[in-house]
Parts: sequence; structure tokens; C-alpha cells
Amino acid sequence: MKILDINNSEFRKEFEVILSRGKMDIANVEEIVKNIINEVKTEGNQALFRHIAKFDKWEPKTNSDLEISDKEMKKAYENLNDELKKALHLAYERIKAYHEKQLPKSWLDFEENGTILGQKVTPVDRAGVYVPGGKAFYPSSLLMNVVPAIVAGVKEIVVTTPVIENKPNELLLGALYICGCPRTFKVGGASAVASLAYGTETIPKVDVITGPGNIFVATAKKLVYGDVNIDMIAGPSEIGIIADSSAKPNYLAIDLLSQAEHDEMASSILITNSKEVAKSTAIEVEKFLKELEREEIARKSIEERGVIIVTNTIDEAITLMNEIAPEHLEIMTKNPFELLPKIKHAGAIFLGEYTPEPIGDYIAGPNHTLPTGGTAKFYSPLNVEIFMKKSSIISFSKHAIEEMGKECAILANTEGLTAHEKSVLERLK
Repeated sequence: MKILDINNSEFRKEFEVILSRGKMDIANVEEIVKNIINEVKTEGNQALFRHIAKFDKWEPKTNSDLEISDKEMKKAYENLNDELKKALHLAYERIKAYHEKQLPKSWLDFEENGTILGQKVTPVDRAGVYVPGGKAFYPSSLLMNVVPAIVAGVKEIVVTTPVIENKPNELLLGALYICGCPRTFKVGGASAVASLAYGTETIPKVDVITGPGNIFVATAKKLVYGDVNIDMIAGPSEIGIIADSSAKPNYLAIDLLSQAEHDEMASSILITNSKEVAKSTAIEVEKFLKELEREEIARKSIEERGVIIVTNTIDEAITLMNEIAPEHLEIMTKNPFELLPKIKHAGAIFLGEYTPEPIGDYIAGPNHTLPTGGTAKFYSPLNVEIFMKKSSIISFSKHAIEEMGKECAILANTEGLTAHEKSVLERLK
């Protein structure tokens, strides 16, 4: 694993490469995705049939072939062993409990002059959730996206996921059953995003689309944004770790690899003020790589997008990590909570040696759908509010408009909007 020293004259140049890790070459696929979206918009299910035959290696014959039935979900759930059921239910309950704490409230404020101002919070009518299913199956992503929508009070949740050779994953079906059997369609990629954004004969149009995916999914979400809302445009997964001399290299190494095994484009970045920890971690990474089922993927990720940076101090490490703004940030230092106030940009922060990133992926409760590629500087993790909207409430009494109407009319007149001005002045006569 590559080791960089902050004192090297070429360091800043190499660090800029790390900062550009999240750039997806959307321009290269944008035209393809536009064509897919237009085909779905104009042809509906017929376009989906063609796309599924091309990309997912099976041929739907009727509209009903696209949908997974509640019976299939129930049967798959019943077939799961008790340990898996227990794990899925534990994850569901913890995710639900965490997101219930996020619920925004409606409120009213009463002023002495009779003015009433407030906020009304309501869920969207229909939410769309995309669950990837290419290199692996992700029931955890299903839970992380569907449960907040349930907590938000969304009445209709629509799920899409690619099903290769028309063979749904039983674990995913079991998770769907636990989530109350939302309507689920066997459609993936940009086609799925287009069908959720605009609707087809079978798949209903939604108000918001959430969920991770490949570059085609990310590009499609970017292109349909505005016609529907989206959670974020997420790129390859990534982890950043800040460590001092107290950190265990074997913990650091396997945590770096926990992201590298996602895909070849994943980024794993360790920043430490200990040269010994840096060297030992690099050795441990190589040891663990040979034990991984997805060694080929993880090795390519580590070789091309993995890095260990050695700094002089922990404060330097924090400064660099804030520039990186990682999706996942582990703090493996003697007193991790002391560093927390200094962390400005990170999707999720994991404190202490017994809090590995996978705990957040599955069981802790906070959402694992997180901003990537440095977008943690302005994006937040997926939360219940993406499935909700706020309406402002305004009510003026006669006394209130007499008190403030003149100033309102002056501002309207200043902007040259005389109808606005007269709308107020008529009430002051």
C-alpha cells in the first residue's frame, strides 16, 4: 500500500489526486443515459423489456412479470434461518429507532399583534428506492432507504432492483417482507431511475428517489433531478481513518479493506502521525488481502486508490482529512472524542477501536447512505427529511397588517411590482 509523507516536496501534488477521487466521468455516459431515459418516457414498459433483456439476461413477457409479489417475499422470509431473521429484525428496529429521533415537527408561533407564523411538515405521497444488485446483493441498503421513508409516514414506497436472470435474492426478498412488502420491480440501472421519475404502465411515478448505484444510476438521478427530488449523487465508497501510535495496525488494515472490497473504485485512506503504524498497517493489509473472497477487487482498489499518509502531528492529520471530507471517518486515537469538535466534514464518524465502519453499515442505526467524493462538505446522510416537505404557515390579523403593511408596500413599490403594492394598500384603506 502506498505511503506518502507530508514533508515530501511532491506531497501536495499527490494529495490533489486524492481530493479528485470522487470525480465520475459522467460526460462519457450522459448521452447513453439520456437515450435510456427518453426511451422509458416514450415507450414505458416496452423499453424496460428491452433493457432488461440486454442488461439483466432475461426476457419479461407481460407487465406483471416486472413485479415481485408479496407471496414471494413472504416465502423467502420464511425460508431464512433464525439467525438471519434475528439479525435483519435487529437492524430494522435500530434503524427505525434512530430515524424516529430525526422527525421534524410542525409548529405555530403566535405574536401579540395577531400574527400567526408556523411550519407544516408532511411526507411526500410516494417514494422510490433504488437497491443495487450487480456485484452483490444489499438488503442493508434496502433497510437504510425504506425504513426512513416508513418513519417519515410515506404511504406508498416503490422499490426497484436489478434481478439478473430473473433470480431474486432470497435475503433481499426477506428484508422486503420485514419492511411491509413495498411494491418492488425487477428493473435496474438508469431504466429504473427513469421509470420511477416518470412512471410506466406498471411502475408509478414517485416524488423522491433515493439509493446508491453505479455511474449510470448516478447520472440518471442527476438528469431527472428537478422532475423529482433525489437524495444525492453518490460515487464509489470510501473510508478515511485518523490514527495515532495507540492504534492497532491489524484493526486499521482490515477496516481499510472493508471499503476496498466494495469495488475497484473505492478509496481507502489512512492518515497517521506514526511512521511505525503506517509501515505495520501496510504489511497487515497485504496479509489480510490474501484471505478475502473478493481479493481481486480489493487489491485493485488498494493499489490504485488506497494510500497511507504520515503527518507530523494529529492536528495535521485532521486538517488533511477535513479537506478530503470522507464518506466514512474512523478515529482510532487514544482519546477519540477529544478530536470530534475539530472534525468539520464527514458523512459518518466512528469513534474508538471497537467501532469499525461495518457496524454503521448494518446494525448501529444511523443511515449508511452517505455523501462521497468530498460532498460531505455540503451533503448530509440520508435522513427522514428527504421523504418530507415543509410548508410555511402565515396568518395576519387586521391589526398586524395595519402595523406592517406600509413597509411591505414600500418594498413592493421599490421592486416595481405595483399589483403587489396595491394588494396590501387595499387592505389599509
